[in-house]
Amino acid sequence: MSTTGRAPFTVAVIQDGVESTAAATLIATERRIRAAHAKGAQVICLKELFNAPYFCKTLDASRFDLAEEVTGGTVTHLQAVAKELAVVLVVPFYEKQAPGVYRNSAAVIDADGALLGLYRKMHIPHDPLFEEKYYFAPGDAGGAVQPKGARGPDAEASGFMVWKTRYATIGVLICWDQWYPEGARITALLGADLLIYPTAIGWHPAEKAEWGAAQVDAWRTAQRAHAIANGVFVAAPNRAGFEAEAGTDGLEFFGHSFICDPYGRYLAQAETGETTLIATCDPSLIEYTRRNWPFLRDRRIDAYAPILQRWLGA
Repeated sequence: MSTTGRAPFTVAVIQDGVESTAAATLIATERRIRAAHAKGAQVICLKELFNAPYFCKTLDASRFDLAEEVTGGTVTHLQAVAKELAVVLVVPFYEKQAPGVYRNSAAVIDADGALLGLYRKMHIPHDPLFEEKYYFAPGDAGGAVQPKGARGPDAEASGFMVWKTRYATIGVLICWDQWYPEGARITALLGADLLIYPTAIGWHPAEKAEWGAAQVDAWRTAQRAHAIANGVFVAAPNRAGFEAEAGTDGLEFFGHSFICDPYGRYLAQAETGETTLIATCDPSLIEYTRRNWPFLRDRRIDAYAPILQRWLGA
């Protein structure tokens, strides 16, 4: 295997549910972050909307009150934790960008506590019990502020970005983004060593017996394919536990978080309960994989213009 001269980095993903309040969840999450750090984790990622119940199961305008600005207490508190422990944190939260403009976002905090920037979820689902279009504006393809430490396709902005942190160059995509190879490919082309997919995905209880196993397998397979097709590491922290909702059967978040290498091999994987996964990623494997599977080299970029169309059939 070739060597890049870059040190391996250790990734942790925290698979958990939420406590009764946001304050209690933050305390529990900080405890898990400290435990992961004690086991050697350098890049630690939390689940989608980490400090709130998954509130998108129904339409309720009062739930906009759960959102906070990036300068609010949650992100600021975790900046101090990141600085103290010298860890990189990916913190997904419900962002209030402006009055009436709310985002499903993830703050990227470097190991010195600096806020490198935000990724705002680009693909927003609208499914039974996943009513996200009501709560979130999608990320702006060309309108996001280019944060310190980020590199996009131009000097101004990009919906897809990477951050050169102390330990690795990381790209963040959120949940429904998992199903779109375009986001993974663009983020990899920007130089990501690691794609991180904070997630809140689960089973409708009435569907679990028939479709549950297939849904988990599809979810994992799609992301492992991004690792293989792009020659990068992938980490996917999912929510765990059952969350009730009046008037519905609730959702059972299925966990099954994982970390995989550029060959799609599992470095660590979970079942359904609360846990923290930790794995070490060697950047030299990216070089080795791309030399042997030169998918990026062999792309026919001159032939891909039709992908910009919504539909090409009759």
